[in-house]
Amino acid sequence: MLLILYFLAINALAAALFFYDKRQSRSGGWRIPENTLLGIAILGGSIGAKIAQQKFRHKTHKQPFANILNGIIALQVFMAIALALPQTRALLLAPQ
Repeated sequence: MLLILYFLAINALAAALFFYDKRQSRSGGWRIPENTLLGIAILGGSIGAKIAQQKFRHKTHKQPFANILNGIIALQVFMAIALALPQTRALLLAPQ
């Protein structure tokens, strides 16, 4: 349950940061560094980041940002699938 709450919170934070950064880009205000936005995605907020990127049309054409975000999502999907497979999970969790 705690893990679910974490993912909900980190994805909401990612979406909020994308919204704020888009608003700031339009008004010429202080911007959130791209490394911060990508860092939140790496920490589990990639779904919220991608949804917000598309919804607010923010950083969709900016390269390499868009490609890096897509790479983070691909890596996280691969890791989730790998952990869902019993053989992979047993291999990763086996005592050394």
